[in-house]
Amino acid sequence: MKSIFVYFLFTIIIGITNVNGQTNTSNEVKSLIKKKIEYNKKNGYGFRIQLESGHETAIKTTQSKFRIERPTIKTYILFESPEWKVQVGDYKTRLEADKILNEIKKKFPSAIIVPR
Repeated sequence: MKSIFVYFLFTIIIGITNVNGQTNTSNEVKSLIKKKIEYNKKNGYGFRIQLESGHETAIKTTQSKFRIERPTIKTYILFESPEWKVQVGDYKTRLEADKILNEIKKKFPSAIIVPR
C-alpha cells in the first residue's frame, strides 16, 4: 500500500513540474511567434515567380508581355545591383506558386520560384 501511495505522489509531483515547464516554454514560444509576425509584416513572406533577370530594357519588355498574358497577376520590377529582375504574384505557399509556375513556363521558360 505504501508503494502505491509513493508512486501516486511521485506521479503528481512530476506532473506539476511538467506543467510549470510548459508554461515557461509557452511564453517563450509566444514571444518567438510575435517576433516572426513582426518580421513578416516588415519583410514579407511567401513566394514570387521570377520571370527574368538582366538589363532594364529587357525586363520592362518581359513585364509588358506578361501583363498582356495575365493582367490579373501583379508584377514587380526590382533592382539588385548590377541587374534588374521582374517578379510576379504573391503566393503564400510554394505549392500555390508551383501550380502557377507550370502554366507560366510555357511562355516564360526561364521562370523560377523565389522567396519574398
